[in-house]
Amino acid sequence: MLFLAALMIGMVMEPATAQPSLARSSSQVQDRVVKIYGAGGVGGLDAYQSGFIVSPAGHVATAWSSVLDVDPIVILGDGRRFESKIVGFEPALELAVLKLDGSDLPYFEVPSGADAPVARWGDPVLAVSNLFNIATGNEPASVLQGRIAARSKLDARRGTFQTSYRGEVWLLDLVANNPGAAGGALVDLDGNLVGMLGKELRDRKTGVWLNYAIPADVLRAPIGDIIAGRKTVSPVDDDPMLSRDKSHNSETLGFKLIPDVLETTPVYVDTIAADGPASRADVRPDDLVLLVNGRRVAHQRAFREQLRRIDRRDNVTLTIQRENEILELAIRP
Repeated sequence: MLFLAALMIGMVMEPATAQPSLARSSSQVQDRVVKIYGAGGVGGLDAYQSGFIVSPAGHVATAWSSVLDVDPIVILGDGRRFESKIVGFEPALELAVLKLDGSDLPYFEVPSGADAPVARWGDPVLAVSNLFNIATGNEPASVLQGRIAARSKLDARRGTFQTSYRGEVWLLDLVANNPGAAGGALVDLDGNLVGMLGKELRDRKTGVWLNYAIPADVLRAPIGDIIAGRKTVSPVDDDPMLSRDKSHNSETLGFKLIPDVLETTPVYVDTIAADGPASRADVRPDDLVLLVNGRRVAHQRAFREQLRRIDRRDNVTLTIQRENEILELAIRP
């Protein structure tokens, strides 16, 4: 009995391990998460999503989506509004990097594999985002608490979930992937970046929603390459324009686009010429052209200008989005 009493007293006297405060962890990351507003409205698509600052110079990581069909407006946690430019994106990762005109901004360190926080099954995490457009100015972003369920690969679920991303993800035990949440930050209870929240993802057969985030260590290299200029999708203005009878256009490639009625009409394919170059390359109606020879074309005007820089005797590589797949198609004239 004396032994048991002493043991109980020892257990009571042993100092408890302090757990980080959820309120403190949440407040630490609020000024590094941003609200993003861009294109939307067509077909019920939302015109807003989330992002997080990854450099003091104002680089913002977010999810690639239709919201970025135009250069978006970025609102910081303190309510300041900035116009931004898309400096690069990686379609296969569903990652985009924006740049706003800021300096000395609070930001997340994006860890590499060796430096990444050690996250395991069951670890508590916070998902911070502009969920359901609740925060429109200087209001704090929404915070959801949950746990990591697993680290897995989405390609094992190919044909079930409609997504272009096939790599590793954190599977989450929280309802993280909702309208507006895409591109938000997943952090641990110390405020360290663990991942980027993905887009809404639903099983086509069962209707089950999958809540996931792309791990931060997967994002580090492409974000670093984009910021450093090693991977750019910006048009090269120094390339000379060719005369119209020597350069490519959509007709020489064998397809027509939807009517160009807006200043920023997306580059959607409308019709395909039978037995033409595009048909042989498996370009299809409703394909959305994202890149031409690795250069981003945000609208039809940029698409035409980019083709004017390519000799019509040369091949043209199109990166297209078909539903939720990202495909690279080589068109040979």
